[in-house]
Amino acid sequence: MNRRTFLATAAAFAATPALAVTQYTPGLVAQRLAAGETVFLDFTAPWCTTCRAQGRVLEQLKQENPAYEQAITFIEVDWDTYRTADITTSLNIPRRSTLVVLKGNQELGRIVAGTGRTQIEALMNTALAAATA
Repeated sequence: MNRRTFLATAAAFAATPALAVTQYTPGLVAQRLAAGETVFLDFTAPWCTTCRAQGRVLEQLKQENPAYEQAITFIEVDWDTYRTADITTSLNIPRRSTLVVLKGNQELGRIVAGTGRTQIEALMNTALAAATA
């Protein structure tokens, strides 16, 4: 790839708007689950390179398939703020860069530190199937 192509591609990627994600607040997950929503939790930190890699895959998949955002409630949990909070301890979240799908009182799946597109897409498809069932 030549420099001009690289710069054009990078500029196009940077201009792509990020899709909406709800920021976690205490009680939010319980509220959304009680409303019957399927919740996709992303335990993340702004300094975490693994989290950023996961985020890029999540954004790409959401852009490719709008059904994800239409059916699933995506919530980011700031690791630096909530690493010892009830939501983190009750779900036994071992570290940042953990993705979890919840529906009702069940955990449907989780990924810890995985950044592979296939793995993340499978988790998102699990969430989509639960949300549309």
